[in-house]
Amino acid sequence: MSTMGDGTRAVRAGLPEPEQYEPTLPGPVFAAHFHLSGEPVGPYTYGRDTNPTWTHLERAIGELEAPGEEVSTTVFASGMAAITAVLLSQVRTGDTVVLPDDGYQALPLVREQLTAFGVEVRTAPTGGDAQLALLEGAKLLWIESPSNPGLDVCDIRRLVAAAHEAGALVAVDNTLATPIGQRPLELGADFSVASDTKGMTGHGDILLGHVTCRDPLLTADVRRWRKVVGAIPGPMEAWLAHRSLATLQLRIDRQCTTALALAEVLAGRDEVTGLRYPGLPADPSYGVAVRQMRRFGSVVSFELADRETAERFLAALRLVDDATSFGGVRSTAERRGRWGGDAVPEGFIRFSVGAEDAEDLLADVERALDEAVGRAGGVSDGSARATLLP
Repeated sequence: MSTMGDGTRAVRAGLPEPEQYEPTLPGPVFAAHFHLSGEPVGPYTYGRDTNPTWTHLERAIGELEAPGEEVSTTVFASGMAAITAVLLSQVRTGDTVVLPDDGYQALPLVREQLTAFGVEVRTAPTGGDAQLALLEGAKLLWIESPSNPGLDVCDIRRLVAAAHEAGALVAVDNTLATPIGQRPLELGADFSVASDTKGMTGHGDILLGHVTCRDPLLTADVRRWRKVVGAIPGPMEAWLAHRSLATLQLRIDRQCTTALALAEVLAGRDEVTGLRYPGLPADPSYGVAVRQMRRFGSVVSFELADRETAERFLAALRLVDDATSFGGVRSTAERRGRWGGDAVPEGFIRFSVGAEDAEDLLADVERALDEAVGRAGGVSDGSARATLLP
């Protein structure tokens, strides 16, 4: 399938060979145990180990992560289950891990747990490839690019080369980009990790995560961890995720196109500062992003003057839900500072663009901005350009 387009691959990924009178995508298999006489050497023995529905989904994700290559994917009950499976299957007391200090909100909790286990944790920002300075003696480098929620981008190839030279493994959290936006394994990473709760499944109704590796030994480590801790997805969730992959390219292309249009609109609003979107030519990360990303994602981040202005803006939106998470077909936005775990200003907005008609969504955003700023003492005329973060 390596020569197929992304849309064709997404539609066909992971399907079994056609069988007369059977469905194209078999339904979910609900089973705690399987018929098993003699030695337990078959592919399906017990429901915490393997499941036919997982197998189809894992093959599908592997085909998207590395078309035409031999890779193995392991699916988990959530993105955090996937993240911790990589970290905790690879590091031991006395090891050193390098994490981003501007990544996903739960990473500080991971850092606390690693430290409690006697692992040294070093952190640096994503931007400027700052993690390069911390690699000496490290066992594993964790990259999140684009970062969530600040949307900084690092040079993955450069960091991977330096990490491998230093003897470290590299994991890339690819949640924001998805495999059709960026392929970490092609950039040299050892692990490609994602929360499939977001853009991969795209409907905001499934919790799921995955880890994909080229190295069978690393896959064995990750799968053993899943078996030991029992962080397994339900068969219904796995089936729904596989079904949802068929529209991955359609959804992501629509969302990315509208996200860029939104960024361009926001760049013309003088009440907007700190605007970030990797696909915007004026963005500080654009030069690196175009070298390693094929699509730039559905998320745009920006700042409004303060908490009150941000909350008025969110309340005025009619087509956008005030909700956390991102990557769904329905647009969402939130004042990220309300959670307290991200180092962002009180007026920082993370906006996830959905699959609505762009004209409708952009009109809703502009009207909401007018209302939010108008009640604050004046409506923007849109004459000034937004300030981009350095």
